[in-house]
Amino acid sequence: MRLEGKTAIVTGAGSGFGAGIAKRFAEEGAKVLVADLNGDAAEAVAKEIGGIYCEADVSDAEAVAIMVGMAERNCGPVDILVNNAGTTHLPKPMEEVTEQDFDRVFNVNCRSVYLLAKVLVPKMKARGTGSIVNIASTGGVSPRPNLTWYNSTKGWMNTATRAMAVELAPFGIRVNAVNPVAGETPLLKSFMGQDTPEVRAKFLSTIPIGRFSTPQDIANAALYLASDEASMVTGVCMEVDGGRCI
Repeated sequence: MRLEGKTAIVTGAGSGFGAGIAKRFAEEGAKVLVADLNGDAAEAVAKEIGGIYCEADVSDAEAVAIMVGMAERNCGPVDILVNNAGTTHLPKPMEEVTEQDFDRVFNVNCRSVYLLAKVLVPKMKARGTGSIVNIASTGGVSPRPNLTWYNSTKGWMNTATRAMAVELAPFGIRVNAVNPVAGETPLLKSFMGQDTPEVRAKFLSTIPIGRFSTPQDIANAALYLASDEASMVTGVCMEVDGGRCI
């Protein structure tokens, strides 16, 4: 029960890594708001873990304010924020990515972190405590070709994590990131372009441990970083990648 008495918001928690994190946090005693653009998926996860859900576009300021308000009314002040919501463009040469796809990727992967910080950081400062965990990617550490603009958002996430950590440490707020390698999530096919045995084998050949990451792998890392066990840990961008970035 490492998160007993804590309230957490997990974005993009209707599936994949986010769902795994929400479930793990609930197992450890947290009251969890499950946020996702897919309201039905968010509701299903929330019912499973005894939490609440919110259908929300985290790149929209009004939706973010509503989501935080819902968490506070139903669960209490937010102690933990997990910025997990993310999207990608399909693998292609950088100049072929449309402006629409570029804007969508940056809005979901970067703007959402800014909007949530704008609402939650003042509240955390006032209470003198808080933990923010950003879900980045090994793509932000060791980029793969043809995912340039997605990789860039995750590099931004790592830099934002360190910058936030330095600025917010005096206020009792810790900020860390997890850098997962490609995992068995709905985004996997988008990263690969196509899901075939040959493409999977090519991806797996770059991971020394020899398998994709799982939601449980990422949830366990996020749990540690969010918990009081990591009270001396801030500004860390933890690679959970089976050795890919070595």
